[in-house]
Amino acid sequence: MTEPLAPAISRRAAAVAPFLAMDVMAAAARREREGGSVVHMEVGQPSAPAPRASIIAAQGALATGRVPYTEALGMAPLRERIALHYRERYGLRVPPERVVVTTGSSAGFILAFLALFDAGARVGVPQPGYPAYRSLLAALDLAPVGLPLRAEDRFAPTAASLRAAHAEQALSGLLVMSPANPSGTVISPERLAEICAAARRLRLPLISDEIYHGLSYGVPTQTALAYEPDAIVVNSFSKYYCMTGWRIGWMVLPEALVRPVERLAQNLYISAPYLSQVAALAAFDATDELDAVRDGYARNRAILLDALPGLGFGRTHPADGAFYLYADVADLTNDSVGFCRRMLDEAGVAATPGLDFDAAEGAHHVRFSFAGSEEDCREAVRRLRAWRS
Repeated sequence: MTEPLAPAISRRAAAVAPFLAMDVMAAAARREREGGSVVHMEVGQPSAPAPRASIIAAQGALATGRVPYTEALGMAPLRERIALHYRERYGLRVPPERVVVTTGSSAGFILAFLALFDAGARVGVPQPGYPAYRSLLAALDLAPVGLPLRAEDRFAPTAASLRAAHAEQALSGLLVMSPANPSGTVISPERLAEICAAARRLRLPLISDEIYHGLSYGVPTQTALAYEPDAIVVNSFSKYYCMTGWRIGWMVLPEALVRPVERLAQNLYISAPYLSQVAALAAFDATDELDAVRDGYARNRAILLDALPGLGFGRTHPADGAFYLYADVADLTNDSVGFCRRMLDEAGVAATPGLDFDAAEGAHHVRFSFAGSEEDCREAVRRLRAWRS
């Protein structure tokens, strides 16, 4: 019998780092299958269900028995409703023709990177930042360039940091995120305007990740489109709209990119799921329900900000928005992966090592998600207090 042929692993696949938050999630699931109890604070996933109106709309569509493809750019009513959203929330006129419906924000980033950059392009990304930015760029033979975030800048990128990185070695584009993962930092409108102006002067396309819009606590959020009409905006129904598993998101593009992105979408996945698009359209009518969920996050945030300093997690990033606390645990460990493993094994609290977000400084950071219930947050505090005592 011949030996099985081991498949060759492509250089691009080998360049993709593991997503540690998902590894922690898998370890937590194993613990639960073995009878252990876990408070889940590792993954940025709302514990609330999709809006009731979305579920009813999807059920009604499913009852017809036909679940078809849609146009690659998305159903026209949904694109029109997203365009209206920009007028309602930001006072901006966005033509529906510039809106593209995607299979979650992940597809939006892939489409943006493929449409904008050739192999070898250097793209500035915040550090710490969402790990999939780096992995997707590497998988596409692009080079992520970390833009270190500093405490004196409230862990937000600045126009000066962009200019400095570009002067050191030319960039091909810039990606920013507000509210940010893992820090929760909201870029102030004034600073966002400065970043947009600097990117335009340097002739760099700007990608703005706005998937946590709708989730901020006492600070204003503004879309990059208010300052740069040609920004590429990526958004999602996963976070504020509580629709993670529905895999539905959107992009707003400059007119010149719409047809190239359409061609890519046609070939990569044909169209976003029909039922998810139907549900997403209904979600815009659930603002009261969704704002109540956000108010729950605000209570969870207050619980953690009150309790964590006394447990050794006192130095946290601003947490202006999203649903994360990114804590400096340098006084406790310089091995965030091992620390999170022990916290899960010994306390039954699952959190994400900072190395997921920052290869340089993440060894002494931990991210806690407070997207769960208030009782989950209180139970996590009880467990951490017992563990740390």
